[in-house]
Amino acid sequence: MNTATPTIVPAAELGVGTGRTRRFIGAEHDAAVSYFFVDNEPGQGPDLHRHPYPETWVVLEGEARITIGDVVLHAVPGDTATGPANVWHGFKNSGTSRLRVLCIHASDRIIQEWQDAPGVLDIPSAGN
Repeated sequence: MNTATPTIVPAAELGVGTGRTRRFIGAEHDAAVSYFFVDNEPGQGPDLHRHPYPETWVVLEGEARITIGDVVLHAVPGDTATGPANVWHGFKNSGTSRLRVLCIHASDRIIQEWQDAPGVLDIPSAGN
C-alpha cells in the first residue's frame, strides 16, 4: 500500500535549462512513468536516440515529423505514436508554429542513447 501523500509537482520545478521543455522523472515522484513536455519552435526537436523501453508521443499543438527506425510519420494535434524499445527515433517541429508534445517514457527513469554520441545516459544519475 502506498502511504505517500498525493501532491502537485509545479511546472516550474520541472524545467530543463532555459527553454520551455519540462522533464518529469517518475522515480523522484513515486511514479512508474517519466515524461518530457516539449515546446519547440519550427525545425527544433531531438535528434535520433533510443531507449530500452517504448516511448509514446502525444501531439498537443503544432505539427511533428516523427522518425521511428525507417518510418517517417506526420502527426498533428490529437495524434499519438509509439516507438518500440531499442529503435532509433526522434522528431522535429515540421510546422510553422510552436510544437507541443508530451513524450511518455514507459520507465520510472529516462535512459537514452544518442545515435551521434554513443553511450547510455541515465538522466537521474547524470545530475541533470
